[in-house]
Amino acid sequence: MNETVLIVEDELFVVLDLEDLVAEEGLGISTHCGTVAATMQTLERERPVFAILDVRLPDGEVFPAADRLQEMNIPLIFHSGHANEADLRSRYPAAQICAKPSSPSQLRAAMRKARAGNV
Repeated sequence: MNETVLIVEDELFVVLDLEDLVAEEGLGISTHCGTVAATMQTLERERPVFAILDVRLPDGEVFPAADRLQEMNIPLIFHSGHANEADLRSRYPAAQICAKPSSPSQLRAAMRKARAGNV
């Protein structure tokens, strides 16, 4: 099985940091998407082992894509500085939340937990 991660993030420097962390964990990047629309298109053809999601994107909040990922039983890691943690926990009880900025160790721990939950 090809273990890839979906990164949904519109800030290039954050994407690059996340790609480095994913690679250090021995995983590949399925793709990175900067909009909700691109994410929805990607989910038509790819099934990542987990997804790292920013909440606010140029074309709206990530929730339609997060809902689809949840329907697909793909673990979610929200990585955002603009999210209401209580709302996220209510809507996505199994998701992990790493507020921006998150330490690399916190993100690695979240990725390992998400990966273990999707084996």
